[in-house]
Amino acid sequence: MTNLLDFDHDGLAAWCEQRGEKRFRATQLFRWIHQRGARDFGAMSDLAKSLREKLALQAVVQPLPVASEQVSADGTTKWLFDVGAGDAVETVFIPEDDRGTLCISSQAGCAVGCRFCSTGHQGFSRNLTTGEILAQLWFAEHTLRQRLKLKDGERAITNVVMMGMGEPLQNYAALLPALRVMLDDHGYGLSRRRVTVSTSGVVPMMERLREDCPVALAVSLHAPDDALRDDLVPLNRKYPLAELMDACRGYLDRAPRDFITFEYCMLDGVNDGDAHADRLIALVQGRHEATRAGGPVPCKLNLIPFNPFPASGLHRSPAARVTAFARRLQDAGIVTTVRKTRGDDIAAACGQLAGEVQDRTRVAERRGRAAIPIRAVDAASLRAPR
Repeated sequence: MTNLLDFDHDGLAAWCEQRGEKRFRATQLFRWIHQRGARDFGAMSDLAKSLREKLALQAVVQPLPVASEQVSADGTTKWLFDVGAGDAVETVFIPEDDRGTLCISSQAGCAVGCRFCSTGHQGFSRNLTTGEILAQLWFAEHTLRQRLKLKDGERAITNVVMMGMGEPLQNYAALLPALRVMLDDHGYGLSRRRVTVSTSGVVPMMERLREDCPVALAVSLHAPDDALRDDLVPLNRKYPLAELMDACRGYLDRAPRDFITFEYCMLDGVNDGDAHADRLIALVQGRHEATRAGGPVPCKLNLIPFNPFPASGLHRSPAARVTAFARRLQDAGIVTTVRKTRGDDIAAACGQLAGEVQDRTRVAERRGRAAIPIRAVDAASLRAPR
């Protein structure tokens, strides 16, 4: 049985055409699934009876089983979805006065292994399918519409961020059709500005996303130089800052916004000093060795208070230090915000999503053999170039 959540609009049209149906029938079916949240083909009243009979024999709209649901004191909701074979992924809905944001997972676990991220400490099991990515949005949108008693045409989810478990750009083949469904006017009708892909810096796939489906982009930066970033974000060893900054500048040629969002997790005594701030300013203003040749990178800095979890060995920067760091960036003319922590009482905040993962990469075993300390960097070496 074919799961119709695995198709974008063109994919569903091709599938229907192979069964002798015209494209407009696929459009009708697509709307039933994504706009109305329908699973019962018999209830799709404007479809031809012959098509409904074919669908009943050949296809399903397959949601993910909900293993658990938790609601934070601040209204944030976290769902744990069972994706089979001992794996489960987490999805978070963050309600605000003017928007509803859904944070979606793209992998069961993550192979990047950032030091400050609970998902990375869980290891990696597998990529999610397009259907499993979209099933998170499908379930959340239509469940929340009913709970909130929204009228026809009102959306529960206005923004989607691919910031859940996993590195989205390492699952590009499944991600791309999912993004197209989110943007499709016959699907969820979200604007490119309201769909954000967050990446730790998979440079070749950033370049492909720019050409295929340029949505808003957030880059997990977290360090102002290669030496420190190699330790915090191991992918930097493959795609160092000079390459990453070039890819960011190139992405802006097609991006729906005129800036890149850089995410920077504030770690006490690791990356939060004045020297780190000065080095970060130099990086985005084009005075750093990684950007000097290509010039500045238009950006917004999003400072993220670290959300502790067992075994990280890291600590949150004090609030006064975060404020001082932000002020230093702002005084240099860089748009800087401090992310408000949401859902931390149910482990739904940034960096806390862990789910349940059958780790094929044996991260815990490798960490147990030898703990790798974060490299100490002499503050003098972080002086911003003039």
